[in-house]
Amino acid sequence: MNVTEPSYPPPCPHDPVTRIAQDVFMVRGSMRMNPVMRISRNMAIVRHDDTLTLIDPIRLSPSGEEELTSLGKIKRILRLGAFHGMDDPYYVDRFKAELWCQPGGKAYKQPSIDMELSAGCDLPFPDAELIPFEGTRQPESVLLLKRGNGLLLTCDAIQHYGDYKHNSWLTRMLMPFIGFPKTTLIGPIWLKYMTPEGASLQPAFERLLSLDFDSLLSAHGSFLPQGAKDAVRAAIKRSYG
Repeated sequence: MNVTEPSYPPPCPHDPVTRIAQDVFMVRGSMRMNPVMRISRNMAIVRHDDTLTLIDPIRLSPSGEEELTSLGKIKRILRLGAFHGMDDPYYVDRFKAELWCQPGGKAYKQPSIDMELSAGCDLPFPDAELIPFEGTRQPESVLLLKRGNGLLLTCDAIQHYGDYKHNSWLTRMLMPFIGFPKTTLIGPIWLKYMTPEGASLQPAFERLLSLDFDSLLSAHGSFLPQGAKDAVRAAIKRSYG
């Protein structure tokens, strides 16, 4: 009997692994939306005790994967946003990685969750805090890494665009006109789908301003090494007045 091999999305163009904080790395990559549109997508990597946690992971090329595994053993993947997860099955199957995730997401119901995330939960590395958004239609969190002046990891809710690298030419042209100018912003598409009718997520965003952070890495766009808290404050003001 023939056994069908699992079919995974192929790797898309990406940059090398880059260190952005103590034992914290990133890969700036991309994903294909359709034959003519490709958008940016980022993965954060946290190393602790020679094991790696991939946050909102993206599949890498063979050479990129070799570079990744040279940092340590891929032990787990951590999903911050409900709309991300297309490459999770690859890492679970290929590396037997654990999936850490909030329950209740509707877009990616597989693989099954090994460790459910919640406010105040124990995390697999020190000096970190998970802050779930309250009142959203589907689960979404941010992750604060208390290293240096503080690094905030986000998925779709807050994004930063210093440039449009890894976007296809058509996407680059459209970005400013569909709500993604070159700045720090609250994801307009995310906000539309995640805000319950008649409600506001403004308090959930303003709660983030009580955190201590100066750097920002979202799952899309580019890394913001400093001034992130003021940038997030301005983004909230633009969205909510």
